[in-house]
Amino acid sequence: MELSWISAKIILMNKNVRKKLGKNIRKLRQQSGLSQEDLSLELNLDWSYIGKVENAKLNITIDKIILIADYFKVAVKNLFE
Repeated sequence: MELSWISAKIILMNKNVRKKLGKNIRKLRQQSGLSQEDLSLELNLDWSYIGKVENAKLNITIDKIILIADYFKVAVKNLFE
């Protein structure tokens, strides 16, 4: 029984990481005065990609996370804090 509770908690924590990442990307984008479309064009990504990431609807790759962090000139870890 205890293992199931721990597993459920880990799954919830993992989902929260994706939400936190999306929230932080949205914040950086808005602070830069960019629309989702503007940012996707700047990063050469599909126009809907940024929206899906910001809304935690997409599993983003580490390469894309690095691309976004580099664009905003922040450390990758800052996107998760």
